[in-house]
Amino acid sequence: MKIAICQMKVCNDKDKNISHALEMIDEASKNNADIVILPEMFNCPYQNKYFPIFAETYPDKTTNALKNSAKKNSIYLVGGSIPELENGKIYNTSFVFNRNGDLIGKHQKMHLFDIDIKNGVSFKESDTLSAGKNFTIVDTEFGKIGIAICYDIRFPELSRIMSLEGAELIILPAAFNMTTGPAHWELSIRMRALDNQVYFVGAAPARDNSASYVAFGNSMVSDPWGNIIAAADEKECILYADIDKSIIDKTRNELPLLKHRRTDLYSLNFF
Repeated sequence: MKIAICQMKVCNDKDKNISHALEMIDEASKNNADIVILPEMFNCPYQNKYFPIFAETYPDKTTNALKNSAKKNSIYLVGGSIPELENGKIYNTSFVFNRNGDLIGKHQKMHLFDIDIKNGVSFKESDTLSAGKNFTIVDTEFGKIGIAICYDIRFPELSRIMSLEGAELIILPAAFNMTTGPAHWELSIRMRALDNQVYFVGAAPARDNSASYVAFGNSMVSDPWGNIIAAADEKECILYADIDKSIIDKTRNELPLLKHRRTDLYSLNFF
């Protein structure tokens, strides 16, 4: 399968963000992408004050646009994430659509980004957002795909559980910043890929140095051996990568990490 990451620049105008995302999705589809991925908070500036203003219930303007685009282009579409209003709470949510425009899954970010790094970034998502509670694995013609969002990557149990449940590709819309990005972005993507022997995709927005929250950019894809097979810089672009599922079986046969787990001594309790 061929995937495409739309590393787009996000502004404070929702309509412009949606329109720009649709343009990039169309271009990716014309270049034969099977799965198109948008970044975290692609319709909204990454700032607490904007989340309640931009929040939508499902379905609404943004998700209707994504649904129609997936159907028109006959692609799988991982809609980055948007602020979702559900039962009076706001979630950081990724909506996933199939080639017919059907909603096949949504992931509400499970781990909220509440950090304060001295001389670095300070952010507290929990001031406005609520934490999701569900694991998200979607079924596609290419097999099972796990969905997580940004800070979720730092908790290895989540990726491990998705891989044990059959996910061979994990997609992470994210917006690492200029403190955590240079330090941990590539390292985290490679580690989650090789720990679980899956393809791991990090989809980031383009960097905007004038924004209040400056994203690192640098979308990338790791194969199951931990090799980066596609990488962008900080600028706006569409990043393409070919996913060869035979590499998963080859890696797991040559280095059978998942088989060698000592489940007689330890286990994960989930679901």
